[in-house]
Amino acid sequence: MRSRISTFSLSSLALAAAIFAAAIVARPIRGASDASAPQNNSAAKHSAQTDEKSAKSTGKSSSAQTSAASGSIEKHVEDFLRKWYAWGPEFQVKVGPVNPSPAGDLYEVNVEVTAEGGSDSAIVYVTKDGRYMLRGDLQDLNGDPLGDTMSKLNLQGAASKGPADAKVVLVEFGDLECPSCRQLDYVLRSVLPKYPHVRLVFKDFPLESIHPWAMSAAIAGRCVLEQSSDAFWKYHDSVYDNQDLISPENAYNKLTELAVQAGASEDKLKPCAADPKTQELVRQSMAEGHALDVTSTPTTFVDGRRMIGPNQQVLEQYIQYDSKR
Repeated sequence: MRSRISTFSLSSLALAAAIFAAAIVARPIRGASDASAPQNNSAAKHSAQTDEKSAKSTGKSSSAQTSAASGSIEKHVEDFLRKWYAWGPEFQVKVGPVNPSPAGDLYEVNVEVTAEGGSDSAIVYVTKDGRYMLRGDLQDLNGDPLGDTMSKLNLQGAASKGPADAKVVLVEFGDLECPSCRQLDYVLRSVLPKYPHVRLVFKDFPLESIHPWAMSAAIAGRCVLEQSSDAFWKYHDSVYDNQDLISPENAYNKLTELAVQAGASEDKLKPCAADPKTQELVRQSMAEGHALDVTSTPTTFVDGRRMIGPNQQVLEQYIQYDSKR
């Protein structure tokens, strides 16, 4: 599933009741007229079969038909979602492409929604007759989803604390301007001392569209980390502690001040922050998050299990379970 958005990051979109926070659902997505859905219309079926035979006989294959079918599914999905979630003209909805899903009998359809400067995307699945849509995860019961996720996480060069050979590894994709990430940081400060065998890794994922100084904070953090891991974690916590005092107008000076207070050299900090390579490191971290379907912060992987938000109960449940393995 592409998106697991929480209302923490895009509350202005009012998407709490939308597909991005939905449980598994299956809905008929046909319009008012069944004429566009041939699965229950024998005449339509006959016509489609005739057209298919005709196309094959002329050597044109089914590419045109596939394109038409995809366009029909995309329109059905958009019409359904707009009506179901009251997405008016102020919501820009892009549906598609329509691709085969790993399950074989379903199409995988991307949905992107943009409004009020924020955006998000999700995957929905549609039956091949274009009638039903569902949300949820497709899991290969013969696979190892946790192992697959961990294999996609590049921990080299990232800020971390805890044993290098830790049995339990938490990988957080966080945004230093995100209030919910601050809440998670407070949770971690109380939880981690109870589990000294746990390793915490912080990956940059600034939500630039809604947090104007998050990228600057991430870049400064990278520069502090380059000088000292201990200084980074002091900076990390200090930014969260002073989050309400930082604004787009004072961000540069305030972040520099906090970095120096954490132990970084200002002389080394400034050229590092101005170096385009530093921002590229942040963007590489963001790209890694996107590849793992991270769309909101904080998103934390506990030995590969995804956790959204600052949920201490779930966090400790995961840690305790894996600690006993």
